[in-house]
Amino acid sequence: MSRVRTTGLHVTSAALAVLFLLPLLWTLYSSLTGRQAAADGRGWGVANYQRLAEYGSGLGSYLVNTAVVALVAVTVTVVTTTLGGYAVARLPFPGRNLLFLVTLAILMVPYTTILVPLYILLGWLGLQNSLVGLGLVLAVLQLPFGLFMMRNSFAALPVELEEAALVDGCTVGGALRRVLLRGVLPGIVTVALFSFLAAWNEFVAPLIFLTDGAKFTLPLALFNLQSGSLGSVDFGALQAGVVASALPCVAVFLVLQRYYVRGFSSGALKG
Repeated sequence: MSRVRTTGLHVTSAALAVLFLLPLLWTLYSSLTGRQAAADGRGWGVANYQRLAEYGSGLGSYLVNTAVVALVAVTVTVVTTTLGGYAVARLPFPGRNLLFLVTLAILMVPYTTILVPLYILLGWLGLQNSLVGLGLVLAVLQLPFGLFMMRNSFAALPVELEEAALVDGCTVGGALRRVLLRGVLPGIVTVALFSFLAAWNEFVAPLIFLTDGAKFTLPLALFNLQSGSLGSVDFGALQAGVVASALPCVAVFLVLQRYYVRGFSSGALKG
């Protein structure tokens, strides 16, 4: 009976894996086949990727812009939520729980409703039409979830670890840097992964905050490619763009998968 149950579990897992991978594999297949994919008009080829590379400011430029935005968003989110999560989980101060609940309440507000105020704020800071400004906006949108994850990750660690470090002569910052950060590494990676995926695939915020075509991120460039001119759409290049956009996300997820799973497990131990 145990063998039958194990076999059924494996078969079900394999079927779900195929179901989720099929759209991506079909997109990859479509980007390499068809009349527009080969120079001779048939068979296999990379002509779709060549046209994508030459579209607008170039695929490389859009990838760099997206990477810059994602890097800013991930860095700000990880640093802010790590320090904030430690403070909320470990440091007693008046209004700690209220501050945590108010931060989580932001999740109930549709983020599109705060884009206009953020646009005005970036204008005051001189960061409109800026990749750094866009990265800061996306970091703000990830703060509630990141704070929740890091607060739970720090709360799941034994208090004795920090007390032992303090007895050995570490300061609070030293204990955090040398001892606690290693224990909450899965939570940090989880927050970074979610922030990266959200920033890499975000469309609405770049549409509002970026006006210079040379600064467009990849999702925004693909939308313009999909719009086409005079009603014509280059579906082959669009399929190639979807593959180019998805592959970095898949690669990052596969590299950080074990930390991602451990981060959710440790974050769920205490609430």
